[in-house]
Amino acid sequence: MKIYGSPRSSAGRCFLMLEEAGVSYTSVALDMMEKKEHKAPEYLRLNPNGKVPCLVDGDFVIWESLAINHYLAEKYKPELLGKTPEQKGLIQQWSIWGLVELQAPIIDLFIQKVFVPEAKRDQTIIAKSKERIPPLLKILDEALAGKEYLAAPGFTLADLNVASVANIAPILQFSLEDYKNIATWMGRIKTRPSFQKVAGLRTEASFNSMSLKTL
Repeated sequence: MKIYGSPRSSAGRCFLMLEEAGVSYTSVALDMMEKKEHKAPEYLRLNPNGKVPCLVDGDFVIWESLAINHYLAEKYKPELLGKTPEQKGLIQQWSIWGLVELQAPIIDLFIQKVFVPEAKRDQTIIAKSKERIPPLLKILDEALAGKEYLAAPGFTLADLNVASVANIAPILQFSLEDYKNIATWMGRIKTRPSFQKVAGLRTEASFNSMSLKTL
């Protein structure tokens, strides 16, 4: 099994899922900033979008991080997908929300702060992102009130997918200590071996293998 992309990109949540699944895999980093390896013909045959992540499992190829994680959970760790229709629905709900709602302004701000030279930063994007993020964190914080996990009594794919996004907020100076339920939840999740392993992989990874569009 091969996972294309850096653990510091959107592929990071797939690394988390691979570790949770306990399967053997090989990571393939792509130089997306200088060599543009994600646009090479051999990679485009795997993912015609020219983005990461992309997973190759034998003869099966799949892209989009949420789809990859659902596939891995279904095949190797089905307990992460919930037991009841209600739990399964909430897992889908929060996973989609994490990427569509929370990730969008976080990544917009991350790109401006990390990749764009200060003199060229778009202050409108920065201001809008800073305005959008706190209400979204409040939604997450309130959803976690009185609960250990988002969608079920135990850890599920919803927690993995949303935590992979919420984990970026402190880098952007949004202290999760201002959101007590999120802080407690993240503290619990970060004790998991999968998160500890991938945190180490992120430290080792190069920014050259990151995609500005698919962090």
